[in-house]
Amino acid sequence: MDTLTGLLDGPKARGAFLLRSVLSTPWALRIEDRAPLSLITMLDGAAWIVPDGAEPVLVRPGDLALLRGPEAYTVADHPRSEPDILIGPGQICSRDGASVATSMAMGVRTWGETRPDDERPSVMLSGTYLAEHEIGRRLLGHLPTLLVRPAGVDTTEDTLVRLLATEVTRAEPGQEVVLDRLLDLLVVGVLRSWLAAPDGQAPGWLLAQADEVVGPALRLLHDDPARPWTVAALATEVGVSRAGLARRFTALVGEPPMAYLANWRLAVAADLLRDPGLTVAAVARKVGYGDAFALSTAFKRVRGLTPQEHRRLAASGEAGGAAGEVAGEGADGAAGDVPAGTSPAARSAVPPTTVVLAAG
Repeated sequence: MDTLTGLLDGPKARGAFLLRSVLSTPWALRIEDRAPLSLITMLDGAAWIVPDGAEPVLVRPGDLALLRGPEAYTVADHPRSEPDILIGPGQICSRDGASVATSMAMGVRTWGETRPDDERPSVMLSGTYLAEHEIGRRLLGHLPTLLVRPAGVDTTEDTLVRLLATEVTRAEPGQEVVLDRLLDLLVVGVLRSWLAAPDGQAPGWLLAQADEVVGPALRLLHDDPARPWTVAALATEVGVSRAGLARRFTALVGEPPMAYLANWRLAVAADLLRDPGLTVAAVARKVGYGDAFALSTAFKRVRGLTPQEHRRLAASGEAGGAAGEVAGEGADGAAGDVPAGTSPAARSAVPPTTVVLAAG
């Protein structure tokens, strides 16, 4: 499994919030939902996305805008339009502190506010992932706050936008699954464009997955973290020498293979601990630890809290922030919330605020 697959292989790929918004000019929405990832596209009319502390970016019909949380931002018909609608955590919409969920409802997954004389209001389609998981955080932490892929780059994705626009207003059995999968495909398309762009500023450890030696090694570690890996065993699997793999892996990924594996195991364990049906001992076995005590010791050392504490916080929806607040030191001196595979130089790097990909 590569990291892009991992981004959507878990809670993030299920239960996304899809909404079609129909709005007459002037309009402005203040988004403070703290969601880990959102996608916005305009079906009709244009919009300006204004991340806090950054320049406004124009989004035209068919453009795909990917926004990384939990930072707040504004979406409006004009950069200087003052927002009067607030969208908070849980997608609760309000104006002056009063809910507008009922007054602005316009049908299945559709809401908005239009004037009777407005024959062509702005129509926006948005999809929001309401949960995050540890593996996905490895990539999310390196994304720009706002990533825009212009329309026309991929005709398949342009078709997917039209299909999503049709499906979002339907109320059929299993419709949420259909919408989640369509949203996933669009998000993956934007991320792939970002990874392929020469100026996309993707992290080196992610780009290393395309390397003919390091890429297969990473996939082996991702797919079977419980295996008792050694550098020698990994080198044998990918057909190179032990020393050659160690040098190449460290140069491209930013840390040695076994250090990467240790961090990856804990990321997978953190996800598995969200499942109340799995004991800590069962999670330990799935990620390569001999028993619950061994996992608990490593988890506490690197992340600053025990597996039981992580599970409790995850159940209350607080785990995403807790890891960042604790930031415990690991064996290699890295903060517990730093993505595995991040080189020392990149640990202090700040992701770019805005990236607008080239049209072709």
